[in-house]
Amino acid sequence: MPKIRASGLTRTFGRGSSRLTALGPVELDVEKGEFVCVVGPSGCGKSTLLRIAAGLLRPSEGELELRTDARHPAAMIFQDYGIYDWKTVLANVRFGLDIQRVPRKEADDRARSWLSRLGLAEFAGAYPAALSGGMRQRVAIARALAVEPEILLMDEPFAALDAQLRTLLQDELLALTQSASTTTLFITHSLEEALVLGDRVLVMSARPGRIIAERRPPFGRPRTGDVRSDPRFTTLKDELWELLRDEVRQEVREVTVP
Repeated sequence: MPKIRASGLTRTFGRGSSRLTALGPVELDVEKGEFVCVVGPSGCGKSTLLRIAAGLLRPSEGELELRTDARHPAAMIFQDYGIYDWKTVLANVRFGLDIQRVPRKEADDRARSWLSRLGLAEFAGAYPAALSGGMRQRVAIARALAVEPEILLMDEPFAALDAQLRTLLQDELLALTQSASTTTLFITHSLEEALVLGDRVLVMSARPGRIIAERRPPFGRPRTGDVRSDPRFTTLKDELWELLRDEVRQEVREVTVP
């Protein structure tokens, strides 16, 4: 049974003559343990899809269902980190566990364990202002994974990082999600990122966003970042860009034509 299922999902904003259909209709299944990446032009509704999955927005029509018996089934990681400046790194990572009322000693131990796995153990007592952008995003990832979610929702989490750090964090995320078999829905503008991480890559149209194509990278699991040097990687990247090119042009036309 799919962990995530969208059926006839649409989302509109505004009313009357100013009404805008941002998304849909979308049909989507994400299986248990699957890592699904969604790519598409700016403004196509990728983030709207994820926010509906996270319960931050309601669909206008149709439904999106998270199929799990867990009390806290999903965790979300945002592009802008979403961590609290007034809390220490340890307190940020422990935040979800505190909400779940996990006993403090257990919560501290789990938070410190994830900080150690992400190379942040020595910064447990620091505040976010003292961290680089990459370190802040590691804190956000540690906080999400500390609650041991069945489903991980990620909205362009590495978009603001430089290319070298982005590559490093992609490889770390790949290792973490494979070891935990976490079901992941990942939004990105980067075709390279989608091919490194995804079991499936879904291509969305220009607004209103619909899924117009699906590709399965031919790289097995467990996978490492070494797939970037595989000739099939470049071939599939070029194929995805051909699928996406017209949608990007359509979005540009809608933005520039009055």
